Amino acid sequence: MWLYYLPILTTLFCIYFASSLFSHYSGKGNSTHILWWGFGVTAFGLGTLIESLITIFGWSDPLFRSWYIAGALMGGAPLAQGTVYLMLKKRTAHILSVILVSAILFGSTMVILTPLDYALVKSHVPQGDVIIWSWIRLISPFINTYAFIFLVGGAILSAVRYRSVADMKHRVKGNTLIAIGAILPGIGGGMSRAGYTEVLYVAEFIGILLIYAGYKACVKSPLFSVGRKVQQDVAAA
Repeated sequence: MWLYYLPILTTLFCIYFASSLFSHYSGKGNSTHILWWGFGVTAFGLGTLIESLITIFGWSDPLFRSWYIAGALMGGAPLAQGTVYLMLKKRTAHILSVILVSAILFGSTMVILTPLDYALVKSHVPQGDVIIWSWIRLISPFINTYAFIFLVGGAILSAVRYRSVADMKHRVKGNTLIAIGAILPGIGGGMSRAGYTEVLYVAEFIGILLIYAGYKACVKSPLFSVGRKVQQDVAAA
């Protein structure tokens, strides 16, 4: 099915998006939230890259374990942590970072160590039900719930706050797009557990596009645009 090749396109877009975020971070200096978002999009792209490799070359033990760590355990967590640094006190954000990273490291270690049921393997589709230590699959809902609360919840809260602020309609739109985009991969993950992995691939692609559109809307600055126009006029004169 052609949809199984969609992660290739998603990966390429993530490379572009992540490079934009890291460039933004280097230009703004001490913007920890942008750095975490850059890590988040990189992790997202790593997961879709592994999905692409499995589609092209077939299932393998190392690819599956890497996919589960990058997708199920990391997923949207670094993106959510960017929102944590944006909305909470730095000390609180640091504490939550330690908890989050510890949970990901523990889960990753268990994924590396668990035996796999090779009888359940599908040649070109990664699915978590091959994990024999099934309790490991309880770790990802904990991490993903954390991501949902801060990434989706934070975006919704920001949209509500900016709704009554003049000249901030672009941020209402941007945060709304981010919230929708962040929800979609979670829905796709649920469909993947039910055996519909192609739905996950579509949700990932549309989700990252919406998050990017939301990010671009949020960083839009009418004042900056006016200033740049003045500079262009002066140069032309």
